[in-house]
Amino acid sequence: MSRAPWVLVIALVLAGLGAGWAIVTWPEHMPWGIFAFLVVVAGLFLEPRHLVIVYIALFTTLAVIGAALGERKGATFGTEIVTLAIMLLMIWLAHARAQVGVVGVSGESMLVDMRDRLRAQGELPELPPDWSAEMALESAYGDSFAGDFVVAGRSTDGSMLEIALVDVSGKGRQAGTRSLLLSGALGGLLGEMSENGFLHAANNHLLRLRWPEGFATAVHVAIDLGSGDFSIGYAGHPAAAQFAAGSGRWRMLSGGRGPLLGVIESAEYPRETGTIRRGDALVLYSDGVIEARDKALIDGIDRMLGRAESFVTKGFEGLAQRLCDHALAGHGDDRAVVTIWRR
Repeated sequence: MSRAPWVLVIALVLAGLGAGWAIVTWPEHMPWGIFAFLVVVAGLFLEPRHLVIVYIALFTTLAVIGAALGERKGATFGTEIVTLAIMLLMIWLAHARAQVGVVGVSGESMLVDMRDRLRAQGELPELPPDWSAEMALESAYGDSFAGDFVVAGRSTDGSMLEIALVDVSGKGRQAGTRSLLLSGALGGLLGEMSENGFLHAANNHLLRLRWPEGFATAVHVAIDLGSGDFSIGYAGHPAAAQFAAGSGRWRMLSGGRGPLLGVIESAEYPRETGTIRRGDALVLYSDGVIEARDKALIDGIDRMLGRAESFVTKGFEGLAQRLCDHALAGHGDDRAVVTIWRR
């Protein structure tokens, strides 16, 4: 058994005795709140079994000192009730952390690390000089975790760029854990499967997981960075939008639609092909960008394309973030946008 927890237990018990001595010596100047501070410190860094020992010692010290001081130190009974309530709360929190095998603030640090890894995995790779791409990801109500995520990568020879934008069922923190699990798996599939097999493999993976709410939507695009030819497929996901510099207009890529991931076995995911020429752009997005409860879907699409239209003469830098910021759903849903354009 590690000595570190017992060292902290002894230190906190001694600190409680020292706090009691200080209160007895200077009852008019030392507050009862010092015990609440020790209770919180112990609750943050000790396991439940060690925590109970410290709390018994602290509460016993508090009760004995309160009885000894009597009327010389007011609010003794109220302090004991509040301190006991804080102890029970911290024991409950320590027990909840112990169930997942973490102590102290390591659980929060682990979640932050997982969130950062998720974002790092979605970073777009470096592209040739005549290509650019941007990604914007915003979670519902500003939560740290989102149900939308992006995985991207280039082939070993650098000739192909693959991007998958995935929307897991739910939003915010409710979908965050599923996104963390799924992003690692799909990131491993990217580049290892043929472009026609990626969505099939993703669907089979979700079926094997058997989540109660285990469905997701996805759009996957594979782009030849030499010719600009691309292949795109959808799994229950909104159609991508392409800007054609020749006509100066945006159009929706409506082909290649397939069912949700994780719902139907042996599902088919047809793909649509096209070409990104110089001056063209491609926009992938999640449903939070175009959907709202009180608006028709076509209104959301028109709104998005209207925002995109204003970037045609200025270049496409910043378009992804602007579409996220002005999404029809506002801050009430996860939003993700990826823009790829060719100079």
